[in-house]
Amino acid sequence: MSSSTGASLGDELPDPDGRPPLHSDNAKTGRLGDRIFGGAATGSGLLIIAIVVLIALFLLFQAIPAIGQDKVNFLTSREWQVSEKRFGILQMLWTTVATSVVALVIAVPFSIAIALFLTHYSPKWLAGPAAALIDLLAAVPSIVYGLWGYFIVAPKYEPLQNWVSDHLGWFPLFGKVGGVGGGTTIFLVGVVLAIMVLPIVTALTREVFAQAPAAHREAALALGATKWEMIRTAVLPFGKPGIISATMLGLGRALGETVAVLYILSSLPNGTKWTTSLFNGGDTFASKIANSAAEFTPGVGTGAYIAAGLVLFVLTFLVNALARVVIERRRAFSE
Repeated sequence: MSSSTGASLGDELPDPDGRPPLHSDNAKTGRLGDRIFGGAATGSGLLIIAIVVLIALFLLFQAIPAIGQDKVNFLTSREWQVSEKRFGILQMLWTTVATSVVALVIAVPFSIAIALFLTHYSPKWLAGPAAALIDLLAAVPSIVYGLWGYFIVAPKYEPLQNWVSDHLGWFPLFGKVGGVGGGTTIFLVGVVLAIMVLPIVTALTREVFAQAPAAHREAALALGATKWEMIRTAVLPFGKPGIISATMLGLGRALGETVAVLYILSSLPNGTKWTTSLFNGGDTFASKIANSAAEFTPGVGTGAYIAAGLVLFVLTFLVNALARVVIERRRAFSE
């Protein structure tokens, strides 16, 4: 009896469904693999956080001495004379935000429309190639967009800009500005940036729309809704967090674009009158830093540009944080 009991306790009992028993060695290996994978995932997340924190600390420590020696207000002044220790970021901040906002105003509606077409209106034989073609826009180098915008788009765009300035110049955003020729203005940069961020926003929005619950869509159609009514009541509400995420990702892409902006946007000479018109020239944070990289000098000179980079870093961080807050609130409200 004891030997039989010992054998039964030492042997693996067969599975009631006839499957082979799960040996303890396999279970131990599985648990070890889970621990390794979990540790690697946690380590990767902590590494990314550490890199971001180190970058922020580097920018902060390099920028503070330069800001301390600034002879004008760093946030409200438009002067940028590093050799005289006079540097303010107001003009660069406006140009960076204006170009990015113009890009989003143009790109987001088109991206949503394209995503809806590919997921709900396009035949299957067209949806795949069309999506791949749009995704290819993301693979075009920035310098190609810059050259295309400067040599091809700008000359054709300038007459339209002049017409708008002549008829709507009373509005501050469309005021006519002298000294910036060839159409290489803030608005044109926004148009080119819109084409650059369009594949990113479209791809993410398309994936979100494709994941809309089939039960909700079928229920709307069963109640007699048209296809557009079904999209408006079932697909768009489900996809709003995804649209917000895609928009913020596109905004981050537009805020940090350098090469295309550097090629297209006309810089304002020292002493030129600066206005809020979208038909004016200027510099974004990224283009100003890239354009002046050869003139960096140790000490305050380099610190001033690092301080500008710190502002761009903080601006991008705040945009992503705001997007996260909005998404979490919408998720909590929906639950």
